[in-house]
Amino acid sequence: MSLLAVTPERDEPPVRLRKPSWKDPRLLIGLLLVLASIAAVTAVVGSSDQTTGVYAARADIPVGTEVLPADLTVVAVRLDDLQPAYLGVEEGIPEDAVATHLLRAGELVPRAALGSADELDRKPVGLTIDDPLPAGTATGSRVDVWVSFEGEGGTWEPPTQLLEAAEISELTMSESALGGGTGPTLVHVLVGDETLPELLSALLNEARIALVLNPGGSP
Repeated sequence: MSLLAVTPERDEPPVRLRKPSWKDPRLLIGLLLVLASIAAVTAVVGSSDQTTGVYAARADIPVGTEVLPADLTVVAVRLDDLQPAYLGVEEGIPEDAVATHLLRAGELVPRAALGSADELDRKPVGLTIDDPLPAGTATGSRVDVWVSFEGEGGTWEPPTQLLEAAEISELTMSESALGGGTGPTLVHVLVGDETLPELLSALLNEARIALVLNPGGSP
């Protein structure tokens, strides 16, 4: 019986890993994809954080009131194309600026809402109102102003409308009115130069004044 000689198989040569080369196109493509991804993320984050510091009113600022730094606060907002319409912190508050429109608490300050006292076409006049104001009356409301003059023998003439849709710039309630009583209320209404003499004449002649809410009115 003969024995077959078994020749052992030769070991396969070890596979040598080559270091990646900068000239390898696959490596270059992968690197470009990573850089493009980083650039896209950076652009998105940057565009979402383009905020601007602008001024907002701390409290209601009536028309004709001088606007001072203490009256405003700074907020960071994203306005995009609307940015030129509002007062930015970088430019500051114009000197001797007054409110030409009512600025409500928390409202951003539009550039158009500030001007000089000479530019005001309406002036606030204080009216003392003894009767309760109509429900819903507030700063910025429109009211019709009616007056009644005292006639002969202590009688009062029929009331006539003196102002239509006058804007209320400020309300000052008396302590009794704040407590639910019927005390007088000081109401500042904005009056144009053409009707100012008539209103002042009514005040000097101690006419009775009543306000009628006119929510849909315009000056």
